[in-house]
Parts: sequence; C-alpha cells; structure tokens
Amino acid sequence: MYLHLGGDTVVREEDIIGIFDMDQATVSYKTRDFLAAAEKSGRVEIVSPDLPKTFVVCRENDDYRIYICQLAPVTLIKRSGKRFGGNL
Repeated sequence: MYLHLGGDTVVREEDIIGIFDMDQATVSYKTRDFLAAAEKSGRVEIVSPDLPKTFVVCRENDDYRIYICQLAPVTLIKRSGKRFGGNL
C-alpha cells in the first residue's frame, strides 16, 4: 500500500521507518542534528511550503530519505490504517 504525504508525494508504507511530530521531536538536539545532517547531504524533501508539522523517515535503497510535510502525524497514521513507530 501507499501513503499520500501531501502535494505530489506518495511513499510505500513498507518503506516507512517512522512518522514524527516536528514540534515534539525537534526539542532534542540529537534530532535537530540528525535533520540538519540529512538536509546537508540532500536526503530531505519538503512536500509543501506550508508550516511543517511532521517528518517521515523512509528507507530508500540502502539509505534513507526524510519527507517534511504539513499534515499532522495522526492524520498520516489514520490514512495508513496502521500503527507506525514515532513519538506521538
């Protein structure tokens, strides 16, 4: 199955590692450092220019990609019909 993250972005549910609330997760400096390093290496894709609420970490080949989107984590989880890890 696929999960629509907004805009033109769709990911395979089986590739999702975690769905994280942007406000809660970025309190930690480790998470901020992780996101900064991912952005510097070109692994971050911004789904919408709107205020970001969620970041989704996905497998991509032997690496990972991070999608930043405006949808709430709960909305994405409800769309998927599954329970993913994360800090909800």
